[in-house]
Order: sequence, then C-alpha cells, then structure tokens
Amino acid sequence: MKKSLEKLIKQADIVFWDFDGVIKDSVEAKSVAFEELFSSYGKDLAAKVRQHHEKNGGVSRFEKIPLYLSWSKEVFSDEKVQRLYSKFSLLTRQSVINSPWVDGFLEFAERLHKKKKYILITATPLEEIKEILHELNIQHLFYKVYGAPDAKSDVISKTLREMKASPQNAIMLGDSTSDYRAAKDNGILFLLRSTKLNKSLQNECKNWTFKDFINE
Repeated sequence: MKKSLEKLIKQADIVFWDFDGVIKDSVEAKSVAFEELFSSYGKDLAAKVRQHHEKNGGVSRFEKIPLYLSWSKEVFSDEKVQRLYSKFSLLTRQSVINSPWVDGFLEFAERLHKKKKYILITATPLEEIKEILHELNIQHLFYKVYGAPDAKSDVISKTLREMKASPQNAIMLGDSTSDYRAAKDNGILFLLRSTKLNKSLQNECKNWTFKDFINE
C-alpha cells in the first residue's frame, strides 16, 4: 500500500464498500451453501460449483444458480430456479451474520463514516442485505445501500453522476474481479482486500492491497 488505508479514505469524499470478504469474512459461508445446494447432483458438480463461486466472487446468485443448473444437464423450470434462490437465502443469511468480522472493520468504519459518504454495493439481493445490516446493527454506517439486481459498475456511475462527484474523489474497497472491474470502469481508485482466493488479482493491483483494517 503506497499510502495508509486511512489516509487514502480520508482523501476521498465517497467510499464504495463490498460486503462479503471486505466487511464480513463470509465468502466461505456462501461457498458451503452453494456446494450444499448442488450436492444432490453429485460430488463432482458440487465441487465444480464451489470452485466457480470462489473464482467469481461478487457475481450475483441470480447469474450463478441458472448457470450451475445448466451444468447438470437437467431441464429446469423458472419455478425450480426460484426455489433454489429461496433455499440459498435460507442457507446463507444466518451464516453470513455469524461469520467473523474482517479484523478492525467496525472501529475503522465508525471513525470516519460521519465525514464520508459510505455506499454499500453488493451482489446480495437488496432486501436481504438490508436485513443483515439491521441484524448486525451497522445500517447507520451507510449513506446508501445497493444490492442485486443492480450492477456494481452502474451503481458507481449513477452515484458519481447524482452526487456531482469526480472519480478522483471516490474509492472502492473490494475483494473480487467484479469489484475491480466496476471501479476501473468508472475511473476510481480500487483497493483490494487480499485473501487466499484472489492471488491473481493481487498481482494486478500490486501496491493497492490491504490485509485487513489493522494490518495493511
């Protein structure tokens, strides 16, 4: 990190946050849920599903579940897809809430949130992430919250336009390729939370990575 994380955020007016893997260490909870969701199709398919999910963090279940069903060669209905969306929500909601915080997030976020506009953008459906934020008692940190089906790149573009903000005055904290692309599409600085699942992206981001909110 060329500058400390806190200094970089202090220089920004708008801070875009991803949720899974940046605020909560909840990527594993969703990996387990996807694997369980497709376990009836056999170990090989379930393992393939997990691997794809972990390589494509930040992509909505609304894209992933129909794709994974197509791999099964089963002819499936819209009703079946909707049932799997609902089951996935049931499998993940509480496990995400129970997942550990990324070290230092709460203290770090509280320090600056009154001086900055924190915008949460996640691939989790909007109503579900709102419920999770409420359960965690952190909804007050965020000026606005966006979830699926809104695309992250579109949300950043819309926010900059509506707030008449320059890309130079915004920053995004994420952990996935979709986060990185959304930031790059809009010309804003991207800071990568480095994990064991995004090593190739760490090479791309080079000096703009952080381990957590205590150890940069």
